Amino acid sequence: MRIIFMGTPDYAAVILDSLLEQHIICALVCQKDKKAGRDMCLKAPATKELLMLKAPKIPIFQPESLDEAFVADLQALKPDIIIVAAFGKILPKKVLQIAPCVNLHASILPKFRGASPIQQSILNKESYFGVSVMQMEEGLDCGDILGFKVVKNTGQNALELFNVLAKLAAELTLEYLRRIDFIVPLAQNNADASYCKKIKKEFALVEFDDARMLENKALAYSGWPEIFLRSGLKLKVLKLDSANGEYKQGEILEITKDGIKVGCSKGSVWIEVLQAPSKKAVGAYEYVQGKRLKVGNILE
Repeated sequence: MRIIFMGTPDYAAVILDSLLEQHIICALVCQKDKKAGRDMCLKAPATKELLMLKAPKIPIFQPESLDEAFVADLQALKPDIIIVAAFGKILPKKVLQIAPCVNLHASILPKFRGASPIQQSILNKESYFGVSVMQMEEGLDCGDILGFKVVKNTGQNALELFNVLAKLAAELTLEYLRRIDFIVPLAQNNADASYCKKIKKEFALVEFDDARMLENKALAYSGWPEIFLRSGLKLKVLKLDSANGEYKQGEILEITKDGIKVGCSKGSVWIEVLQAPSKKAVGAYEYVQGKRLKVGNILE
């Protein structure tokens, strides 16, 4: 099959890599290179890096806008199908009309349509996580379902779940293409739909209020932006100790070489790693020793 692949991050790169072995990729469309790291050097998207390494002859498009000239370039490639995975832009009707267009969305649709399904699935404490392959149409993740795969919630954080779901999505994509002529589309039940926004840094600002919710946010925002206090102190590795008990917010209840126990308005948490603004991450024990904090002091 002749495939135009549209995708940008690591999640999309895993899917693209699986397609390279079995299908003809006639072009990659991804977002522009972006400045990253302390030195702010330009960094290519994960999908582009993959192609430059494994298949440098495949054309790569990184359009500023999906205009008439861009659409004409894609039409000239005469693809059999367009496969989209975390591309980063809503596709206009003219792109959707070039060829059948499907999207690999990292949720069990119609739940969590939108930009942050993995994080929202964790925050929502879903029993199962999953990926859906969906026929694309105008609108946000609302097309007919063509297949899905699921995995049980075993306490994965967002970084772990991205990796798991990327592999599931790669398997689902290949399976879908093998069975494409026999699949009966299933319309989504819009009454069950829910939506999630693009993650912003301020979403990860936390207080020591509810220990269970604090752990959930730590799982959901692992990798980026990572949960942090108003002081900017990042709580890098945090686990629920108890959902019960009432304490002063941020009160240090116990200090061990493995970490510190901190009280919340409801419950308590264990923190193993902390990172002050513009500093390296260190063990929580090392941090409190350096700050001369003791049991009964407030972590802030």
